[in-house]
Amino acid sequence: MSNGVSIYPGLDNSLDENLQLLESASRLGMRKVFTSFHIPETDIDRFSKDVHILFEKARKLDMEIISDMSPAAQELLDISLDDLKSLSRMNITTLRLDYGFSAEDAARISNDKSGLRIQLNASSVTEVFLDELESCNADFSRIDALHNFYPREYTGLGCDFISDKTALLHKFGISTGAFVPSLEGHRRSPFHAGLPTLEMHRHLHTDLAARHLMAMGLDYIIISDSLPTYDELSAVANADNGVTTIKAHMLLQDDISSNMLSGTFHERSDAAEYAVRTQESRLRAKERGLQIAADNTSARQVGAITIDNERYGRYMGELEIIKKPLPADSRTNVAAVIPAEERFLIGEIHPGDAFRFILC
Repeated sequence: MSNGVSIYPGLDNSLDENLQLLESASRLGMRKVFTSFHIPETDIDRFSKDVHILFEKARKLDMEIISDMSPAAQELLDISLDDLKSLSRMNITTLRLDYGFSAEDAARISNDKSGLRIQLNASSVTEVFLDELESCNADFSRIDALHNFYPREYTGLGCDFISDKTALLHKFGISTGAFVPSLEGHRRSPFHAGLPTLEMHRHLHTDLAARHLMAMGLDYIIISDSLPTYDELSAVANADNGVTTIKAHMLLQDDISSNMLSGTFHERSDAAEYAVRTQESRLRAKERGLQIAADNTSARQVGAITIDNERYGRYMGELEIIKKPLPADSRTNVAAVIPAEERFLIGEIHPGDAFRFILC
């Protein structure tokens, strides 16, 4: 599922800024647009003028419009969930249902001929509710889920909580997304403190936050703040689903070391205590006919990326990410190092998981 952006008609951005945001996101391949209709600070007059123009533009760009739908939103838009065609006429494609809606409501909409999709609040959904959806014969092919974002500092979710909720939704075959804030662009009012799903992402670079969510197994990401930079848009648009992507500062500048660190790897099923061991690297070295000479055989600190050299015999080409400090070994080259701020991503690599490096 593709990633996306957020727009808030009648709040921070001008109509032109929001239209440009949609254009930029679309050119980068982003296909989701999230919006909320119950932000107290919204200028209602501007909202009423802008919302239809923005929705029409998004649909022309073939973007999915995800709208928070609450009783207050229905009143604001002068619509009813009993008239789903009115929502389609507004170009809304996905209704994000939260408090005040039952499993019966969600199931009914998911089976309606209008074609509207349903989005659940991934942060508050329960297994009981999901079981009720099944009992009501909901069309799960038209249902996905999205975690909340949290404008107030220190109220965002923790990693274990989001992992548990996401695993529950995946158990029911429901794709699940989350939000990352903008750090360098315009942060949404009234608090301008970012709108992260995970609290630890509030002051993290958007690129790193997005790569973290993908490493955690989320299916898609939406930038929650009003006006992210183009670099932030590009980073989220290109985030790899199901792959842990980590920056690596090269210490050895030779072509063989760069060759060995390129491509996608998988951790072995028999995970080691001291290092992430790759399944493929030794075979790749052999197939490519590489002869790895000893170089920079220094002590191995946490975050070091090592390659066993020719002195290690049949282990030549073994590529590892060090999890616990190890002494120097003349048979092992320290080829690169993961920056300190990215080392927490090592913990997201589990047996069988895919990972790759951004070489710098």
